[in-house]
Amino acid sequence: MSKNHRYGRLPPLNALLAFEAAARLQSFTKAAEELHLTHGAISRAVAQIEERIGVALFKRQNRRVYLTLAGQRLWKTSRQTLDALTETVEEIHRHDIDSPFLVVSCEPSLAMRWLMPRLGQFKSICPELHIDLRMSGGPIDLLESGCDLAIRRVDFSVKGDYQVTKLCAEFAGPVCSEEYWLEQIQQNLNQANWLHSRTRPQAWHDWLSTQKDHTWQARNEQYYDHFFYTLQAAQDHLGMAIGSTPLVSDDLKAERLISPMGLQPTGYEYAVLTLHSLAQDQRVTLFTDWLMGSMKSD
Repeated sequence: MSKNHRYGRLPPLNALLAFEAAARLQSFTKAAEELHLTHGAISRAVAQIEERIGVALFKRQNRRVYLTLAGQRLWKTSRQTLDALTETVEEIHRHDIDSPFLVVSCEPSLAMRWLMPRLGQFKSICPELHIDLRMSGGPIDLLESGCDLAIRRVDFSVKGDYQVTKLCAEFAGPVCSEEYWLEQIQQNLNQANWLHSRTRPQAWHDWLSTQKDHTWQARNEQYYDHFFYTLQAAQDHLGMAIGSTPLVSDDLKAERLISPMGLQPTGYEYAVLTLHSLAQDQRVTLFTDWLMGSMKSD
């Protein structure tokens, strides 16, 4: 059976809209009010669908209407289909180059500790562009996720059809509060409570591998679900975490954290990922340029 023949059996979209409203509200009158139609228009739309598919969708009893089993099945599918169409149309509008929205995916730790404190500055520079921020990390399918760009720590293979714009190199090392370093462990890493993140479980191992002839071992170890929790715990004098720039840049400047042993390059970098097809999108260019300038000023 050809698609044209199959689609020819479908009821008109306007009739489905009327049916969905009547089914959801269990009332032709309420459906008519919602859609700004007459009660008769809703009745005719439902009758048109029933005639097209050859089964009753409602049963009428005591001046009320109830969905039949067939009506329940059609309502479930029509609701899902109409929701999907609505979402797709909204996404198309949001991703149009003239849209006032830019959908940005950012790693949660970077978003919370670096990007969000600076978004107000971007808003003051470009008040007409609204940033729709989505929190996620690791590999991303920009089309499937509905995002215009992603900010990532690039520790994974990037798709060949993505454009990668480098923001900054990552530097990492042990960080803690000055009070913890000087008073609680007397500048002795072996006396520290080493804070680990389940999202970056190798952070301490990776840093230790860059240190020659070390004999450091944790006195105690504690695990947290996310990287930003370990940094907050370090700030609250609970131990030492492996902190990295740009995530701890503000904390180091404000002396909420110190890096007593310095920060070393990790070999990774933060970057903006976009589709090549968005290279001429002024919204993407504007936001990426601002990100690069903010990273450099740090």
